[in-house]
Amino acid sequence: MRELKLDTRSCLDEQGTLHIFHYFVLIELSDLFGSCTEQYGIRITEEHGDTASIANITSDITRIHTLLTLLSEHCVGPTGLADVVADWL
Repeated sequence: MRELKLDTRSCLDEQGTLHIFHYFVLIELSDLFGSCTEQYGIRITEEHGDTASIANITSDITRIHTLLTLLSEHCVGPTGLADVVADWL
């Protein structure tokens, strides 16, 4: 599996605490019926904190980029990743 860092965001929570999130696309090759395709997922890491990832969300690079943009623009952290992806799907 490969990963590509696409964004870093600094966000303040309701208490004024600064959080720095790093957003990655996960890329995994999948052999489906003799045809090699790429499957994309997402990993979010909080600097000096938690990490969460979800692999194999889609095989469409445009959709994963749209999702990653949504996550980073709204400063979604590792704890919110699963809920947001579930709602998005």
